Amino acid sequence: MSAEIQPSLRLEIGHVLFIDIVGYSKLLINEQSEMLQTLNEVVRGTEQARAADRAGKLIRLPSGDGMALVFRDRPEAPAQCALEICAALKSRPEVRVRMGIKSGPVNEIVDVNERANIAGGGINLAQRIMDCGDADHILLSKRVADDLAQYREWQPRLHDLGECEVKHGMVVSVVNLHTGDLGNPAVPTKLQQHREARSAPKVSDATRQARRRKDMLTGLALVMAFALPIAYWFYKPPIPKGTPTSGTSPSAALATLPEKRIAVLPFKPLTAENRDLVLELGMADTLIAKLGNSREVRMGERNYPEAIVEFKKARDFSGGNSEAISMIGYVAAIAGDRAQAEAVLAELNSLSTQRYVPPHNIAVLHLGLAQLDECFAWLEKAYEDHDVRLSFLRVDPKWDPVRSDPRFISILKRIGLD
Repeated sequence: MSAEIQPSLRLEIGHVLFIDIVGYSKLLINEQSEMLQTLNEVVRGTEQARAADRAGKLIRLPSGDGMALVFRDRPEAPAQCALEICAALKSRPEVRVRMGIKSGPVNEIVDVNERANIAGGGINLAQRIMDCGDADHILLSKRVADDLAQYREWQPRLHDLGECEVKHGMVVSVVNLHTGDLGNPAVPTKLQQHREARSAPKVSDATRQARRRKDMLTGLALVMAFALPIAYWFYKPPIPKGTPTSGTSPSAALATLPEKRIAVLPFKPLTAENRDLVLELGMADTLIAKLGNSREVRMGERNYPEAIVEFKKARDFSGGNSEAISMIGYVAAIAGDRAQAEAVLAELNSLSTQRYVPPHNIAVLHLGLAQLDECFAWLEKAYEDHDVRLSFLRVDPKWDPVRSDPRFISILKRIGLD
């Protein structure tokens, strides 16, 4: 006997255009309402949306900071509608959107308000594709782009971007849709990051072992950095007989002691191939700061020009590492050479247009220049980027001048270092 299969859902292919207002969450509530109203008016005014609506082939779904349009007739309708939206928003530059297009399975459902609605993988994937873009981007799935590329008017507007990793580790193939003045021809930031991650050389077992040894040496050096001043405190030499101990000022008593000096040199690894000049100088600087807190150690003046020379060596040795560049500007700033510090800041800003520069490194330079508003603005960006360097904020002596600032305290609390 043959059993007749009755499907429980009525499945069909929907052509989805997902639209998102860029920067929506940073707006005030009344500004958000104005933005959504403007976007709704623009979408309703497009020829594609009006035609599909009249034919009963369009479903509009709100998404909080945008909307999803599901066309149920022509596969090119979402792309044409996206271009019409871009053209209409030319006169309203305050509204910036990004859009994603995907054709996929959808099915009709009844929502919580007992109204006809629609759901399915096509809508979810359109949103994932949209998430890959920046402001003004119109991104398509590879399947939709392949279909449109069969037509003369669409083929020159489609530009393959390759693969992009989206939510839950899923990888999608993305194509950029833009014309001479509609859309965004730039490669999206997320695509650039994905390419850099894929092009990065894979770490071999030998490299991992070398890094593990380096981490062990670093840990040992840090332990020594904290142990030395403690050992000096407990095992300091006795005061020679005849040294005044009462009725004499501390400075006069110390003046009668034999003069002893402590020189703190950069730490050196056991093997030359594990050298990290920035780390070596940083550990030495931390030890100097700890010794400076001791009541029985008087610190001499720091040699700022020599420090700048060493950080320049670190910059050259590391191939232009932005952290070494930042420290050159920071030392110049606290040494009073504001012109050099501002020149280094301009260099970092220029470098950030070519490759990623950790916001923490720029914040450090603004700290040295006493530009605290800019400093905390970059620290907030570092927090948003999950910059690992923020984990040292509580112990790094560079930040001592702003530890009482409420903005600094707020950042420490948010990253769990309060």
